[in-house]
Amino acid sequence: MPSKKQKTNPQGTVRAPAKRSHAAKPAPATRSKSAPRTPRIPPPISPPGTAARSRAAGGPATDGGSGPLRLAVIATVYRYLSHAQHFVDRFLVGYPYEGQWRRANTRVVSLYVDQTPEGDQSIDRGREFGFEVYASVAQALRCGGKDLAVDGVLIIGEHGDYPTNELGQIQYPRYEMFKECVKVFEACGRSVPIYNDKHLSYSFAKAREMVADGHRLGFPILAGSSLPVTWRLPDLELPYDCVIEEALMIGVGGSDAMDYHALEAMQCMIERRRGGETGVASVQLLEGKSVWKAGEDGRWSMRLLEGALSRSDSPQGLTKEDGRTQDLLGSGELMKLVAQPAAYLIEFRDGLKATLLMINGAVADFCFAAKLKGTADPVSCQFFLTPTPNVTYSACLVAKIDEMLTTGVAPFPAERTMIVNGILESCLRSRHGGHKKLKTPHLNVGYHAPVESHHGRR
Repeated sequence: MPSKKQKTNPQGTVRAPAKRSHAAKPAPATRSKSAPRTPRIPPPISPPGTAARSRAAGGPATDGGSGPLRLAVIATVYRYLSHAQHFVDRFLVGYPYEGQWRRANTRVVSLYVDQTPEGDQSIDRGREFGFEVYASVAQALRCGGKDLAVDGVLIIGEHGDYPTNELGQIQYPRYEMFKECVKVFEACGRSVPIYNDKHLSYSFAKAREMVADGHRLGFPILAGSSLPVTWRLPDLELPYDCVIEEALMIGVGGSDAMDYHALEAMQCMIERRRGGETGVASVQLLEGKSVWKAGEDGRWSMRLLEGALSRSDSPQGLTKEDGRTQDLLGSGELMKLVAQPAAYLIEFRDGLKATLLMINGAVADFCFAAKLKGTADPVSCQFFLTPTPNVTYSACLVAKIDEMLTTGVAPFPAERTMIVNGILESCLRSRHGGHKKLKTPHLNVGYHAPVESHHGRR
């Protein structure tokens, strides 16, 4: 997840053993340096409403639906500040949300971890909280038995030592882990909700297959970034069914980690437009001086950039030196501070133009602006990122995962993440092919956003 402290090194990759098969691997050795701890398991909590049970035959994994939901965690790594640590720890001990300390009506009962780098926490967490670390995805879902023995699955395929493809994408095995879960669902005749952290996959084709599996087998999928559900400064939600004339997002960090976060933050705003999402017609990724030239030529809006920058509270350069207030755009300092700007130019099938500007060196946060029909000035906001190590905004996403697990309904459609997967992959192909404009008929993804808001508001 994004963090102001880590944006210049978003991957957080570490040296680790070679990737093992997701079907099976040797069980991790017990660490002699740490004596076993007495398991500290939070007491059960009465379930808030109908729990997310199987839509196929077979019934719940828990006893009659009265106990906490049983969770399996499938992760690439489990170490300090990894996504697995951020999310799983909150299911183990609770999390702050809307002015109270919440404990999910869940219990982590199993874990599969693909790599165990220096600083691995998986064995120690299992000892402390009383869950088993299994040698394969299937064993974790079956808890060592023959049948599906959990009520929900968290797939957290972020961080670790994995290869990079020709587009610069880290090939995290999210798709492979997901498909191992699907195999168990099919073999056992029932399925349970899955949360998939961040991208569904680096490949749009694989992401589309994953979403199709959820529809085919009837289980909810929640996926994506923490940015759409964090707090917004100010608390902006675009009117449902509004007409958006143009949109722009600014972000920082590397690809394909932080540009993904920025694209999904923008998507969660513009999907509320009239007619809903209908897909993407074309994309182009520009870099260097051509980014500013495109702005001068009107391919993206300087007024929207001004609006987005006005929401940033982290201007760099002279502000860092002597505290002065800066008009980064009007003074021309923006162009001096950003050594390698990037513009992701997106044209949607309904005619909407949207742009992501990655402006490393100028600011250190993520901000959005849009021009709505019938309004004189743009609307804008910052997506608020709290500091490490707590990164409290991740609790906003844990609350949404908890909601899906207890209701059996994803609060927003996985198609949002799927289309962002496709936009990002196509933009990177544009860059790889000489920054050419690419038509994207395969991104004919249609869906409607939820009417209600799902970001942090209290």
